[in-house]
Amino acid sequence: MRLKENAPASTSGTPGSAGSARPSGLLRRHPVLISAVLLVVVGVVSMAVGRYWVPPNEILRILAGEATGLFPGGEGLLRRTWTDQEATVIMDVRLPRVLLAFLVGGALALGGACLQALFRNPLVSPDIIGVTSGASFGGVLVLTLGLSGGWMVGGAFGFGLAALAFVLFLARLGQGGRMLMIVLGGIVVAAFFNALVSFMTYIADPYSELPSIVHWLLGSIAAASYEKVLIALVPIGVGAIVVLALRWRLNVLSLGDDDAAALGVNPHRSRLLLLCAVALMTAGTVAVAGAVGWVGLVVPHLARLWVGSDHRVLLPVSLLLGGTYLILIDTLSRSITSSEIPLGILTAIIGAPVFVALLARSQKKAMFDGN
Repeated sequence: MRLKENAPASTSGTPGSAGSARPSGLLRRHPVLISAVLLVVVGVVSMAVGRYWVPPNEILRILAGEATGLFPGGEGLLRRTWTDQEATVIMDVRLPRVLLAFLVGGALALGGACLQALFRNPLVSPDIIGVTSGASFGGVLVLTLGLSGGWMVGGAFGFGLAALAFVLFLARLGQGGRMLMIVLGGIVVAAFFNALVSFMTYIADPYSELPSIVHWLLGSIAAASYEKVLIALVPIGVGAIVVLALRWRLNVLSLGDDDAAALGVNPHRSRLLLLCAVALMTAGTVAVAGAVGWVGLVVPHLARLWVGSDHRVLLPVSLLLGGTYLILIDTLSRSITSSEIPLGILTAIIGAPVFVALLARSQKKAMFDGN
């Protein structure tokens, strides 16, 4: 039985998910390729923009020179036309920042698309399962104790996964639908950890600890480095591989538990595995960038308007568009003012009206379809 050939079902209530008009031609035939090209273009432009302008052609030559230099005898294959200062700005400052923004944005968008499919609800994001709040408390606790580095990652991971464990435990205790109880458990756990974050903020030293805590909670990748990229790559990479490998099962799960079981898919086991993968990715993003909201809510809707609700295509496109989106946001955050604006502020300012526009478009389309 070839489960991958089952016709995908749409996510109920999701803007643009059912019967929406999608682009034809090249945009529709190769959305993943186009998303990847867009990501590369935006990444190069982002590395060019800043107080020190570096021409895009020189950026490509710098990257190509660094790549060829990794192989024996490759140092002389490309004539050097860039300055040492340009190479330092690109390789030591802007490239790790672009890579980290891609990982964080891609993970949040991929997690949001996966959760919206699991819960069959367009308003679901990685925050709904309480992992973001738990990971945020772990990071704040580490900052309050004056620790850093690996402690920050461990704290965010540990409490993020603990939050998911509490949610699953509460879901087993309640009476009602399994997914409904997970949502309710997520709300309870998120409220609990948010209260702990508020308490830690209240008792923090207002001169030495509070500014760093507030800045971290608003989300930022200003301190991006290759070390942080590697730290984020492990949990985000593992979680993304699991979600992408099981993306065809989301099409089957959208048919309902009975139909999924009839097709040989264990719905409860699949949902648990996907939830753990999303939790792992979310904890990884919070560990290196703080709490960045709205990405996992808005980007999957934009991707769904483009490619529809087939999760075999929707999930990789969401991953690429999420990374592209956060690279753009980070470029704005460090460019529009002399002092850098935290990512969480810009994602909320931009994401909220965009999401309202998507809902309005969906409502208008539903009215026309009803007539």
